[in-house]
Amino acid sequence: MVFDKIKKIIKDELGFENAVLTLDSTLEDIGADSLDAVELIMAIEEEYNIEITEADATKFTTLGSIVTCVETKI
Repeated sequence: MVFDKIKKIIKDELGFENAVLTLDSTLEDIGADSLDAVELIMAIEEEYNIEITEADATKFTTLGSIVTCVETKI
């Protein structure tokens, strides 16, 4: 499941250990700043061998929106 992999990437890349990540969680909820967001996007691109454009990234309001974007690209 894409969401499970995204949660693992968040935990690995950002060191976020809170087990309560939902599709409605925002990057702000996990304490991610703009640099963290870039690192997260790069890790997702590498994991799925996809390209996430800046236009795609501006739509990332929740973890659910990230999952939706990834699912459309894989």
